[in-house]
Amino acid sequence: MVTVKQLLDEKGTSVWSTSPATSVFDALKVMAEKNVGALVVTDGQKLAGMISERDYARKVALLGRNSRELSVKEIMSTNVIHVSPSDSIEQCMELMTNAHIRHLPVVQNGALLGLISIGDVVRRVIEEQRSTITHLEDYITGRRS
Repeated sequence: MVTVKQLLDEKGTSVWSTSPATSVFDALKVMAEKNVGALVVTDGQKLAGMISERDYARKVALLGRNSRELSVKEIMSTNVIHVSPSDSIEQCMELMTNAHIRHLPVVQNGALLGLISIGDVVRRVIEEQRSTITHLEDYITGRRS
């Protein structure tokens, strides 16, 4: 069972973030520049929320609001679901599926350690399945004892 810590060790702990006071427009520019679908919103070292492309679409674009005049704080999701380094990627996948989210901050003792996406999780599950299949094929064909 692969843990979130193992996944972060492999992919790295870089997290793109913004502050609650940033304009939505500027946050979207960062997302576009970094090719990410969400940013962690931090207030100092504290996780304050998340802003995603979905937040923008539903709370700005569809309502005809101006992203240059709105702050991130006005549209960010504040009830952020997060995981700990000891959680398994299977738990993360289930949590993301059930909550309909694509990003999970990794938090331990109140500190933000990283961020994982559904893409990170799916990639790792596929790798694990390929490895298992290879081992089984090798065992069945006698290539490994």
